Amino acid sequence: MALMLEAPDAALTARTPRRRTPPPWLAVALACFGQFLVVLDISVVNVALPSMRTGLGLGEQGLQWVVNAYAIAFAGFMLLGGRAGDLYGRKRMFLVGLGLFTLASLAGGLAQDDWQLLLARAVQGLGAAVLAPSTLTIVTSAVPEGPARARAIATWTAVGAGGGAAGGFVGGVLVETLSWRWVLLINVPIGVLVLAGAAWWLAEGRAGDGRRLDLPGAVLVTAGLATLAFGISQTEAEGWTAPHTLVPLGAGLALIALFLLVEVRAKAPLMPLGLFRVRAVSSANAAMFLSGAAMFCMWFFMTLYAQNVLGYTPFQAGFALVPSSLAVIVGSKVAPRLMRAAGARAVAVLGTLVALTGFAWQSTMTADGAYLTAIMFPGILMMLGAGLAGTPLAALATSDIAPEEAGLVSGLINTSRTMGGSLGLAVLSTLAAARTGDSTTPEALTEGYALAFRTGTVVLAVGVVLMWFWLPRKAAGAH
Repeated sequence: MALMLEAPDAALTARTPRRRTPPPWLAVALACFGQFLVVLDISVVNVALPSMRTGLGLGEQGLQWVVNAYAIAFAGFMLLGGRAGDLYGRKRMFLVGLGLFTLASLAGGLAQDDWQLLLARAVQGLGAAVLAPSTLTIVTSAVPEGPARARAIATWTAVGAGGGAAGGFVGGVLVETLSWRWVLLINVPIGVLVLAGAAWWLAEGRAGDGRRLDLPGAVLVTAGLATLAFGISQTEAEGWTAPHTLVPLGAGLALIALFLLVEVRAKAPLMPLGLFRVRAVSSANAAMFLSGAAMFCMWFFMTLYAQNVLGYTPFQAGFALVPSSLAVIVGSKVAPRLMRAAGARAVAVLGTLVALTGFAWQSTMTADGAYLTAIMFPGILMMLGAGLAGTPLAALATSDIAPEEAGLVSGLINTSRTMGGSLGLAVLSTLAAARTGDSTTPEALTEGYALAFRTGTVVLAVGVVLMWFWLPRKAAGAH
């Protein structure tokens, strides 16, 4: 029922020549490249969705699952990936995850049927789940706790957020100049280069003690979240009270409840529930879940609005979001300075308020909106706020954590953000489609997209209240 990997023989390890430990900046750079790739692939397909629909005959629900197949596998198995890094080596899991991600990208780019693409996206998500927790753990292990670590985490946050932000532009360029297949195939040469650099330069590190990996827990939580997201997506066609909706919703909740029961009874649980007694861990993850539920959907709906309503080409839609991409990087890099002056909680709240303002502005969109007021300025506010909020939340969640739990907590914060995003996308897509109805006019589509942004505004408002009253004031080492 559980997966067990034995620790290498101590004598063999002693005889193995040790490579010189890389300078911290190089370890951070390699980790950030890995993080950039996995986050880029959440958003890079958005502008390619219309081309994928034409090329493979995908329906509306199929398009949603091109995004969600990746996101749900990514979030569902990330706890397993984080724990594997703790037990069996962060470098090893980085290489395994990146290798799997690269091979799945190749398979997806060569897919000839819709099911092949969806399967490749799910395997990509699995590889990303193994890779992503190691990236943050490598960063926090390479840099000692203090202001330097806060800056390193800010860089990791900026690169990750920048990957999500750059996805629209990169995808637009690739679709316009080559084809939709290259939004996946581009990962192959980059992945190979990063694999070579990581294999040569990264030092191995682990804090494991031979404990087992909780594979049943990983399967239960992934199956529960995927089933729950599928049930939510069914409401668009069937309504909330139809059996086709209620059965998967009920099954998803039951699987998640069973996962929690298994974790309580397991000797080596995938997610030790006692971690949530740590205020910083529980509050930061709850805040990241709400933030992800809104922010993840921003790129999806903005690219659809630009193409389906304003008539932008894929390249134009991606280029239109470049200022937003720059804003999220600026916000992430400014955050550590603000954290030293005002504390992590205040910066997280400030960032979320800025993003909320952008969402509220975007919800006033019209079918004939001008670029500056319908895309650029609200997009800058949304992503500047995301950058400001992300760094303090990640710093809070990973502060004062024992080394043997570092990978798990890194995986948990990534899981909260990504699963919040995938469930948020399922809910907001359903609301937008219900408002639009059977009409495909620009006015009807705009009403649906605007409702999604209004709902995101409410979600972020709830996040502001939660952060102010629950988050600790400062992250350890951030001041």
